[in-house]
Amino acid sequence: MMKNGTLWMVAALVVCGIMMACQGKDIEVKPISGTIEEAFGLESASTEVREAMACVELDDRYEKMFEDQSKGIAVWSLMRLSEERSSEGMGIVVVKDGQTTVFPDIRHGNNPSARYDAETQTLWLACGEMEGTGIFVQRLYQLHINEDGSANIVQSIDPYDMQQALLQRLSYNIEGQSISFYDKKKLLCCVTDTVSDMGGFDEEPVWIGEQLSYDLSDETIRVRCLPGLKYVTGLVLSYDVMPTIVADVEMSGTSSFTIDNIKIKD
Repeated sequence: MMKNGTLWMVAALVVCGIMMACQGKDIEVKPISGTIEEAFGLESASTEVREAMACVELDDRYEKMFEDQSKGIAVWSLMRLSEERSSEGMGIVVVKDGQTTVFPDIRHGNNPSARYDAETQTLWLACGEMEGTGIFVQRLYQLHINEDGSANIVQSIDPYDMQQALLQRLSYNIEGQSISFYDKKKLLCCVTDTVSDMGGFDEEPVWIGEQLSYDLSDETIRVRCLPGLKYVTGLVLSYDVMPTIVADVEMSGTSSFTIDNIKIKD
């Protein structure tokens, strides 16, 4: 029977072997592909949405998506124009200290989130730009709250631009069924695909862009990206064994941003 010290040594050697297999010196990393082909741009709300928001009454047509009573701020999303008509996901209202600002041209989509930083008077919004089966893509907005309580948009990040920023950093390698993800040459993680009935991996097997959202839960704004796998057979990407990749987001000025500290979500 092995002594404890020998057992620990064997375990350590196994772990080291796994890491070396994923992180070998001669590993050839390949670029990941992006599903978003062009910038979304900023939408304009319909005449009906604008008319509905011209005289704001926060009735049951609206849904409260965020509130911080201690800081006197709340954010509402317009859900429908009437009992029969949806707002098609358009229309945001910001109320700060009794001052109301309407943003008919912001698409909130499903499950939007918000966070308010009173120190910098910054309101962050993560809103659905594109949603559907297997698709959840958000746009990040940075709003400034003025001294009188009114709000204005400072900037937003088009999902295409965020996808491209991630593509400049992320890469992968496949050995058999093992898929390794890298931030440039830095190993992020290894996962093992278990699918055996889809004809193998496609020529371009790893994609990002269909699952791109934001975490506003604390002071650091983070983008969340879930890569998908494409097989020879099948029209949709598979996310079953894929890791969630996160990165810190820093906005600067009115038209630029950077990402840093890329890692795998715990």
